[in-house]
Amino acid sequence: WEVLPSARNRRITGATPMQIAGPARGHALLRTRYSPDGTVTRGTLNNCANGFTPWGTYLTCEENWAGYFASGDAERPRELTRYGVGSASRYGWDHLAGDEFQRFNATRLAADATGDYRNEPNHFGWIVEIDPFAPESTPVKRTALGRFAHEGLVFAPVKPGRPVVCYSGDDSQNEYIYKFVSRGKYLPGRSDGSLLDEGTLYVARFKADGKGEWLALDIQDKAFQAACQAAGVSFADQGEVLINTRLAADIVGATKMDRPEWGAVNPHNGEVYFTLTNNSSRTVADAANPRPANAYGHIIRWRELSRDYAGRAFAWSLFLLAGPEGDSLDVNGKPLSADNRLASPDGLWFDDDGRLWIQTDMSGSQLASGPFGNNQMLVADPRTGEMKRFLVGPVGCEVTGIAATPDFRTLFVNIQHPGEGSTPTNFRSTWPDGPGRRPRSATVIVTRDDGKPLL
Repeated sequence: WEVLPSARNRRITGATPMQIAGPARGHALLRTRYSPDGTVTRGTLNNCANGFTPWGTYLTCEENWAGYFASGDAERPRELTRYGVGSASRYGWDHLAGDEFQRFNATRLAADATGDYRNEPNHFGWIVEIDPFAPESTPVKRTALGRFAHEGLVFAPVKPGRPVVCYSGDDSQNEYIYKFVSRGKYLPGRSDGSLLDEGTLYVARFKADGKGEWLALDIQDKAFQAACQAAGVSFADQGEVLINTRLAADIVGATKMDRPEWGAVNPHNGEVYFTLTNNSSRTVADAANPRPANAYGHIIRWRELSRDYAGRAFAWSLFLLAGPEGDSLDVNGKPLSADNRLASPDGLWFDDDGRLWIQTDMSGSQLASGPFGNNQMLVADPRTGEMKRFLVGPVGCEVTGIAATPDFRTLFVNIQHPGEGSTPTNFRSTWPDGPGRRPRSATVIVTRDDGKPLL
């Protein structure tokens, strides 16, 4: 494999012009000095996992974006505070000269929002659609999918003439799992990204009896209206609901989860799986998050009770409790062994044969003190519960991201930040270039020596 020049090669950055689409387009809370009408923005930040639409476009998901911004206001609005925008930024870009950097200062400095960047943080926390086959096209932020720390987006199987359904997790402690159901119907060869601009965003409530329900975050929904009234919270319109997705989910009483990460859909039976990587701040366990101070994480799965995934009811179960032999369970209720123990499950993907691939993201402290070794990738058979370790990453890395060629003869796996914690003079890893070279992220290509399919 080698990189070849192509008209389709492009680089999307934190300064790339983008369109804003969906219910929040043109909203007063999106107006800035750069975009007085709130319809365009610059760039995408802190992109995490991804998604692929049924019509062939790519989705990139904005995760931990709040730390790029700072606000000097004594009282900050809810659309900033609920997402963690504080008085100081992570990188200090808000102190640099030039409009490109001044936008990271969310302090109220002018008479109204069109004279400063008080609303700039509201331009982030979205899912961005990119058309890889049209390199001159403008990426689009799809606001109907909600604003939070998106880990990824996974689609349920699509059926012609039925709504499109997709799922996304909010990767922060005690946050939520969401589902979007399009208003329009999927038409092969005719549908495009506009299908993601109108529909209903739901948030999950997992009940103790193994049942669950999807709660609508829709200003026209009577149950949502009643919940807002009971909480003493009001929204002017659906755009404001979506800009404040986390607050809306709080209001309806969704289940707070142990850091929802990647999702994947079993191609054989349609069950939806989600990783919950860990949660050090949980003090009270519940059925869907059964361990307080969950250091190791788990994997949850559910089956929608409607034939097209668009309904409000589902049945759920735990697939895996990660951890050491004495504090873990596989799908058959047996402890994990030295051959497959893991912690902090993160990346998740089903191949076409129904095998579930699991990638881990243990923290540096967990890597240094636990029995798990380095971060790794495992493969599991949901039908039998068998799970085996497939590869182990270098020191200090996260194993994240996986894709395969259609013939399953080549697997691409990302190795991120090997040697985390290194200094300019002390490398904790020299992967991938060897002794004396600084560590750097890279993509590993896995093939068989005989050229056959991998498994």
